[in-house]
Amino acid sequence: MEFSKICVLGMGYIGLPTASTLASHGYKVLGVDVNRHVIDSLRDGEIHIQEPGLKTLVHAAFRSGNLQVFEKPNEADAFIIAVPTPILEDKRADMRYVISATESIVPYLRKGNLVMLESTSPPRTTVDLVAPILEGSGLRPGVDFYLTYSPERVMPGRILQELIENARVVGGINNASAEAGRDLYASFVRGEILLTDATTAEMVKLMENTYRDVNIAIANEFARLAERFGVDVWEAIALANLHPRIDILRAGPGVGGHCISVDPWFFVEKAPDLALLIKQARMVNDGQPSFTAASISHALGGLEGRRIAALGLAYKADVDDLRESPALEVAKHLAERRARVFTYEPFAPSVSAPGCFAKDSLEETLAGADAIVLLVDHRPFRQLKPCWVAEFMPGRIAFDSRGVWDRAAWEEAGFQFSVLGVGSKGD
Repeated sequence: MEFSKICVLGMGYIGLPTASTLASHGYKVLGVDVNRHVIDSLRDGEIHIQEPGLKTLVHAAFRSGNLQVFEKPNEADAFIIAVPTPILEDKRADMRYVISATESIVPYLRKGNLVMLESTSPPRTTVDLVAPILEGSGLRPGVDFYLTYSPERVMPGRILQELIENARVVGGINNASAEAGRDLYASFVRGEILLTDATTAEMVKLMENTYRDVNIAIANEFARLAERFGVDVWEAIALANLHPRIDILRAGPGVGGHCISVDPWFFVEKAPDLALLIKQARMVNDGQPSFTAASISHALGGLEGRRIAALGLAYKADVDDLRESPALEVAKHLAERRARVFTYEPFAPSVSAPGCFAKDSLEETLAGADAIVLLVDHRPFRQLKPCWVAEFMPGRIAFDSRGVWDRAAWEEAGFQFSVLGVGSKGD
């Protein structure tokens, strides 16, 4: 199947790279986003996402004339829905963006079009939610137009590379739809393209992230046990992983981002009677920021009135993505326990956590601090020299929630040093 004009709905972490990549491969691409600020920024040559190489790619796409951005869709050969699917407070999937994007396509849907949902969604979303909405056009999915689900499977910081190189799963509501989706991706994807049905493809994406979430949950629970038993969890995990069939992931202050911390709840929502282990893992990881704050309090001998320099607020290292970030939650818990928390997030300097104070530089954050707390292991933080830190802060307490700092170096510089998941032998 051949395509010439593609409409991508959602100019976020997936939609914008996808639209720009398609444009760089010669397609005429219409990028759509309901956020006027996003559209205006893109037209002014700015991008609202920090991702290596993305700004250069977006600029090239606009200069070529192949990429244009608008607030509403128009006619196209293929429509790609790449809008957010966050969770509500009760942990149910918020499908309003998918519903709105799908409804916006209906007036422009024509025979022979391809509609592809990329937004991570609960099982059966394509067949039970998207298809009935599109039938409002008077056209039949799988007969008059092709309908597929193909989950994004990329990592922030490596999106442009993995968008092209990773294997792609394309699930159609019938074989013809899956083949149409494969034809579109084959124009730029170098990884293997695997065809299946839409619901299987939805479940594959959820399974991938749920597997990681459960593995992280057991690592975090091991960290809690290690503190109880006076053990260094980092050493214990490293030793356990020497077994050829063991691969325990790293412990930390929690799980964040829009995928791993969200997707497992979609299983719980759809099958609460079956997803028992999945729910328990989510509860462990959602509770880890509170546990981390308690560990910090123990290291400081209490939090009230303490001035804390909290380093990092993103959900993972070296990105600006703060969605569902456990670091934000830890900082908030510290503030709620009456600590004076000063935060520094180098990839989003103006952002802070509730009850905390954002600083524009590391030096300002450290000034007057009783303790320094590593929440996100951004590269500049991993490379910090304890002696340099000591020049700015009067306190001599350091807490590492990521297990990346050199204990000997910090202690040699005069710091009382604590690590998440490392218990005191005397406790």
